[in-house]
Amino acid sequence: MSKLNGDILYLIFKELEDDKMTLISCLSVNKIWCEIIIPIFWNDPWKYLSRGREKLLLEVIISHLSDESRDNLSKYLIKSFKKPLFNYISFCKILNLIEIEKIIYISIDYNFLLDISLLKEEIFNLFINNKAKFTHLYMPYGFNYQIHLIPGAKESFSEIEFLNFNAGIDEKILIGLSEICKSIKKLDFFIQFFVKTNNNDGIIRLIDSQKKLNQVYFELDYDNVDESFCKNLENSLIKHGKTIEYIKIVDQPITNILSYFENLKILEVIGINYNALWDELATVSLPFLQLLNVKNVPINVLTSLIEKTKGYLNEIKIGYIDHDEIDNKRLIRAIYQNCPNLKYLKLLIKDSNIWELEKLLINCKYLDGLFIMTEDHIDWVELFKILTRSSPTSLFKFKFYFSVAPRPEFLKLFFDNWKSRHSMLLYTIPEGEYVTVDIDYCDMIEKYKAEGVIKVYHNSIFGVYFEDFEWIRKKNSN
Repeated sequence: MSKLNGDILYLIFKELEDDKMTLISCLSVNKIWCEIIIPIFWNDPWKYLSRGREKLLLEVIISHLSDESRDNLSKYLIKSFKKPLFNYISFCKILNLIEIEKIIYISIDYNFLLDISLLKEEIFNLFINNKAKFTHLYMPYGFNYQIHLIPGAKESFSEIEFLNFNAGIDEKILIGLSEICKSIKKLDFFIQFFVKTNNNDGIIRLIDSQKKLNQVYFELDYDNVDESFCKNLENSLIKHGKTIEYIKIVDQPITNILSYFENLKILEVIGINYNALWDELATVSLPFLQLLNVKNVPINVLTSLIEKTKGYLNEIKIGYIDHDEIDNKRLIRAIYQNCPNLKYLKLLIKDSNIWELEKLLINCKYLDGLFIMTEDHIDWVELFKILTRSSPTSLFKFKFYFSVAPRPEFLKLFFDNWKSRHSMLLYTIPEGEYVTVDIDYCDMIEKYKAEGVIKVYHNSIFGVYFEDFEWIRKKNSN
């Protein structure tokens, strides 16, 4: 195994990059393995940082500084440092200035806060040099260090593909980055308080200068952010209407910006304003949409949106929002009439529309995972009969979110009727800490696991540790 080609080993270890403990165990196998794994760890060192180990990471970073720089910092660096075995900094592709500031403040004695700027300056200069090539850049709230003026900044930032920043950042930094970074593909930014119109040229210029902008997540507090700025920002994004394929927003835009994203494939709307009507979303046509993830958007709006898609939707997540049986029926019908390639679905099923669910199961033949939310009353027996009778052969992953748990005998019926099908992955989510599953569940679940009816079962309040369409918990990387 140790003689495997280095490129093959790299691909193997790259597949394990989310499994920190396995990678650590491989470090000591031999020198070749170590030399391959270290760059993987240090591509994004902040990803593997565990709580309580911030000071250790800071010490490793400081060990890269020149003797002169460490002498300059000696007044609050009590420990002496040996030069590292590897130039770890050179492997870093993801520059997270948020994490750098965090580990500094956590690790350094607050008696020396007056000198903290010197330490930050030394570390920023250490990372940003003419040999570094970063792909990702994160900048903290209120950031004002002029990183674009550091010698080597042009080389370090010219290949940035992802940029994340928050409100209050010095606009001179954004203007400087707009002249360096021309190939940003994904842009995340958050502006959550009043912003003066004459302080936002940097954001607009940064967006305008991009040639490959593909994904955008912007969070604006429309109630408190200057309206003219919001319009200018949205108009700037509209210029990239043909290239943007992913957008995530949290509030209803001022302009009809969504109508310009003719090639949009992924739309996420996490509505924070419960009273928003989302009129534009009801009229916009997104024919190539593949993934729809929404919260707090009126059901009639979502129905209209889905009806205007052209069959490419393969994942739909609709968070709970109050609506009546008629709107629920229209939504389910819109899905099975317009989404033949659907693979994953999360939505509320009202008791009166269980039969519409059966039509959906028949029409959506590629369904792989189903997340059903229920209300106080649901006919579990009929629901389970429909699932066993009409689910496509591809469907074996289920989540049930409920305020009243199904009785054990209802589940037994479900499991008995499922015996000839693919072993299921099952996740039950009681609504709130006072909703419990029957004690008989445990023995029954184990019985059907032994028989191969159930492969994996989890029960968790509020679905903690799992994504909506995740049925097997990922390994803890810490």
